[in-house]
Amino acid sequence: MTPVRAFRSLLALLALCASAVAAPKPNIVVILVDDMGFSDLGCYGGEIPTPNLDALAKNGLRFTQFYNTARCCPTRAALLTGLYPHQTGVGWMTDDQKQPGYEGRLNDRCVTMAEVLRPAGYLTAMTGKWHVGQNHGVTPKSRGFDRSLNAAAGGFFFADSPRAELFLDGEKLAKDDPRLPQGWYSTDLWTTFGLKFVDDALAAKKPFYLHLCHNAPHFPLQAPKAEIDKFLGQYRIGWEEVRARRYARQLEMGLIDKQWTNAPRPSAIKAWKDVPTEEQKRFDHLMATYAAVMSRMDKAVGDLVDGLRKRGVLDDTLILFMSDNGGNAEGSARGRTEGDPSDSASQWFCGESWAYAQNTPFRLYKHFNHEGGISTPLIAHWPAGIAAKNEFRRQPGHVIDVMATVVDVAGAVYPQEFNGKAIRPMEGRSLVPAFADKPIAREAIYWEHEGNAAVRQGDLKLVRKGRSGPWELYDLKVDRTELHDLAQSQPEKAKELAALWQAWAERAQVLPAPGAKGGKKKTKKK
Repeated sequence: MTPVRAFRSLLALLALCASAVAAPKPNIVVILVDDMGFSDLGCYGGEIPTPNLDALAKNGLRFTQFYNTARCCPTRAALLTGLYPHQTGVGWMTDDQKQPGYEGRLNDRCVTMAEVLRPAGYLTAMTGKWHVGQNHGVTPKSRGFDRSLNAAAGGFFFADSPRAELFLDGEKLAKDDPRLPQGWYSTDLWTTFGLKFVDDALAAKKPFYLHLCHNAPHFPLQAPKAEIDKFLGQYRIGWEEVRARRYARQLEMGLIDKQWTNAPRPSAIKAWKDVPTEEQKRFDHLMATYAAVMSRMDKAVGDLVDGLRKRGVLDDTLILFMSDNGGNAEGSARGRTEGDPSDSASQWFCGESWAYAQNTPFRLYKHFNHEGGISTPLIAHWPAGIAAKNEFRRQPGHVIDVMATVVDVAGAVYPQEFNGKAIRPMEGRSLVPAFADKPIAREAIYWEHEGNAAVRQGDLKLVRKGRSGPWELYDLKVDRTELHDLAQSQPEKAKELAALWQAWAERAQVLPAPGAKGGKKKTKKK
């Protein structure tokens, strides 16, 4: 090498080093909540007070077309890995159904964001609901997390619940372990330990990745009585009026298009005027409990944000907030109200009637691949990295995109091999272009859960209800509430998209599916 070329190489190296110093790796916080509907946040049209999440939205971005996989475990697997859930082995829940896409645990052909970010210099931490195969030995510690306080599968809020099992860095804790605060409530606990782990990262002078998974507002709905009481009486107006008011607010804020007709009340749900007075009182109490659980979750988000601010790291932290599926109709139209919801032994489910309001303006619920099941909020907040404030982003996104996004912002390397195993390529796309309001290029987005299926290409979406249900075709640009089926008027397009879905299903381990040929699949509800 000539002296001139050597000098130029040295200058380039110095410039690269200076750039690295000027642009440190951002911290990353991914917050996932459980069973929250599209319209439950104030900044998405809801009446439940969520001032802390609303503030993140005001100082960041709200995505209007962000998708999950319609169910708990599959969404968690897809979010962690950037793959479709069946490719990770978690195409259903955590039972092993003896098919490659349905083993009930993360397999060795995928990597988690923790396994990708740790080699990039991050301290990786996880708190909250795990639910991707701990019953098979797959734990946060075994999948790349340096620190973790987790529940294997959720199902509790209060410390005295018989289901309240916690694991600290893989070690099962006794209920009276001195490292736990007395009388804890899980929603607060996840944030308390999340900030402890942030402190570990700051002490080690490392950027941090915190994966915080709330079990709120999943059933059993439980909250302190005083917090439930604050909302009693507010829902005596009934689900139709709650939904109508949410729809009006969504239109007013520009979240939805006026072309999208508010989906009508399903026949299984009674008109509120036909509900007896005592039942109205019970339903009011039920939704008040849901609101209390949501409000407490919002406070926990506020505590986390305040903790990051006090530590001087909020501006350099990318926060992504999302839900694992839409509002949950389990428990029938009547819901469940067994016991006292301020007690850990209770079993309260919102049921279909209130889920109808939670998913305003969409059709259907958790489990299904219609918009009510798969479309939920995404809030992105990153003062140092996102110039826009209080803006909508209408580009379609999916939980599989989060892996690509964090790899992008962290300058990490997604591996082709890990622990001697070939790793499937990422399926998602980075959301960073959308932060600057640029398009996200992709062929299509795909779904399958319990035989429900869908594919979206551009604004066209093909969707079916159940394995034997007919394909329905919708133009989401003008009909995102899926009320005008185009399958009969555009049969060739429906056929084309069905073939596209079939090819994906065969490639992504959706097929063969358990129970597809006469065998009845278990339907455990989580």
